[in-house]
Amino acid sequence: MRFVTSDTHFLDQHLLGVDDFAPRPFADTEQMDEQIIEHWNAKVAENDIVYHLGDIAVYFAKPAKRADEAIFEILNALHGHLVLIKGNHDRRELFKYLAAHNYDLNGQPKFSFHDVGALIKYNHCQYYLTHYPMMLGIAPRIINLHGHIHHYAVPVKENVNVGIDSPELEYLKKRPAFGEPLTLAEVETIARIKAEKLTRH
Repeated sequence: MRFVTSDTHFLDQHLLGVDDFAPRPFADTEQMDEQIIEHWNAKVAENDIVYHLGDIAVYFAKPAKRADEAIFEILNALHGHLVLIKGNHDRRELFKYLAAHNYDLNGQPKFSFHDVGALIKYNHCQYYLTHYPMMLGIAPRIINLHGHIHHYAVPVKENVNVGIDSPELEYLKKRPAFGEPLTLAEVETIARIKAEKLTRH
């Protein structure tokens, strides 16, 4: 099965608290990170593929090498093969560290990497996966799945925010638990309901 997510911001103490941009009511980053890992692993199996659309982690207190080690340990605790698309907070050195410590997981690499984005197909629809929202007006049959804007949404039906604190998760009958990646079927539902709501208005 394939999943998408974005903006986990592991280790990011600056996002703790409740505000309009990224509501994360946790006492500390350890609590936040543990909850994301728990909810992720409850939904994703070892051989599933998860497209992570950037801003994997943000760290301030640790030296870069120790932070890379800490992030590797967190990502290693997550189920699935991780396809990592670079976000604005993702250091190129981190991707190099992960590549150097990559390993085989049931015949496929644990990590694979994209600097800009990836195009995938699901149920006769194409999805362009990026960190930043892209305005793809010239390609209306392609839906842009993105993160970056946290608790905001682009008022365009071809753009779906799949970040873990996206307001568009409310389009699902059952809102995913915090940190839980979205199945492509859930993405399809969000895109359909968003398009219907925007068409009515």
